[in-house]
Amino acid sequence: METFAQKFLKIYDRKILSGEITFSTSGINKNNFTRLCIDTEYVMPREEILICCEKMNMTDEEKEGLLAFAKD
Repeated sequence: METFAQKFLKIYDRKILSGEITFSTSGINKNNFTRLCIDTEYVMPREEILICCEKMNMTDEEKEGLLAFAKD
């Protein structure tokens, strides 16, 4: 089963490689990014997921996929 980090980083990498976003426009802070890279169990807080979804222009499907991991 795919983890939150795997799902998020797959979207992030695709958008970075296409030039659609940069790290600074992604909405993710450095601490969260580092945690995603080193802690396979880490899930960003719901509010921060929503910020990244907006800043990264994610589709509704991408957004729903990430929010499914959020701990309310």
